[in-house]
Amino acid sequence: MMNRKKKWTMLLLAVVTAICVAGCGGTDKQSDSSVGEENVLTVYTARSESLNNLVIPNFEKDTGIKVNVVVAGTGPLIKRVSSENGNPQGDILWAADQTMLESQKDLFMEYISPEDSEMMDAFRNKTGYFTPAFADPTVFIVNTNLAGNTKIESFDDLLNPELKGKIAFGDPANSSSAFQSLMAMLYAKGKDGDPMSQEAWDYVDKFIKNLDGKMLNSSGAVHKGVADGEYTVGLTWEDPAATYVRNRAPVTVVFPKEGAVFPGESVQIIKGCKHPENAKKFVDYMISQKIQEMAGRELTVRPLRKNVALASYMTPMEQIRLFPNYDEGWVSDHKPDIVSLWNRHLEDNR
Repeated sequence: MMNRKKKWTMLLLAVVTAICVAGCGGTDKQSDSSVGEENVLTVYTARSESLNNLVIPNFEKDTGIKVNVVVAGTGPLIKRVSSENGNPQGDILWAADQTMLESQKDLFMEYISPEDSEMMDAFRNKTGYFTPAFADPTVFIVNTNLAGNTKIESFDDLLNPELKGKIAFGDPANSSSAFQSLMAMLYAKGKDGDPMSQEAWDYVDKFIKNLDGKMLNSSGAVHKGVADGEYTVGLTWEDPAATYVRNRAPVTVVFPKEGAVFPGESVQIIKGCKHPENAKKFVDYMISQKIQEMAGRELTVRPLRKNVALASYMTPMEQIRLFPNYDEGWVSDHKPDIVSLWNRHLEDNR
C-alpha cells in the first residue's frame, strides 16, 4: 500500500514538474516573442528623402530590424525629443549637429561606435554623444550663364561691385545653413583666423552692403534663386548645389579658396530609449564602409569615412581647404553672441 502511495506521489510530482516545465517553456516562448517584437527601432529624421531611402531600407534588410520613421524638420524633432525626456518614444535622432545640440546633450546617450576609428580625424566622435556621419559643407553656388567672366572663387570676390544686389543669402538668425556660411566668412576673414576679430566683422559690413538689402527668408530660396537665374551667386550648402550640377543645371559649385565649414551631420541615440542596442547598430551602420561608399557613389551628401570614393559631380576632398582652427564646440557655445552681432551689423548697414 505504501509502495502504491509512493508511486502516486512520484507520479503527481512528475505531472507537476511537467506542468512547470511547460509553463517555463511558455514563458520562454513569450520572451522570444517579446524579443521579436522588440526587433524594431524608431528614428526621428530631418534628413533628405534620398538619404533616408539609402540608409533605412538597407539597414532593415541587413539587420532584420524594422524601422519606424518619423520625418519632420530639425526644430520640431528637437522639441519632440525634449518634450519626451524621461519617456522617449524615439530611439534615434538623425538631425542637426554638435553646434545645435551641444547645449542639450543631456537628452542623449553616450556612445562611440567601433567604426569611429575609420572616420576622418576631423570628424571623429569627440564628445561621446554626437556621431558625425555626413557633411553639408558651406559652398558658393554660381550661375554660370550670369557670371560670365566674373571671377567668383573667394570671399573677397563677393565684394565685387558687379555683384551688388546679385548675391543670394539667407538670414543667419533663422537659417542654420546661412549661419554656417556666416561662420565660414568670419573664419576666412578674421585676423589669424579669429572669427571674432575686428577684421572679420569689417568684412561682414562690406558684405552686407554688397547684398544691397536682398536677404532671403528661406535657405531653399538661396540655391533655387541662383539656379533659376535670379541671382548670380548664393551662399549655401553642397547637397542641393551638387544636385543641380548632377542634373545639368547651368550652375557650378565653388569651395572658397580661404576655406569651408564642414558641419558634421550627426546621428545620436536618445537617452533612455526603448531599444538602445538596436540604436547602437543603427549608428554603426550609418558610418559603415558599405553605407558611406553607397552615399559617395549615389548621392550629393559628403561621406566622412576615410578613403571613400565620390561621384564625378562631387568636388574631390583634396581640392577643398578646411579651416584648421574651426571649433564646432566653441561655435555652439558662442552662437547667440554671433547672431546678436550679426543683427547689430545688419541694422547698422541698412
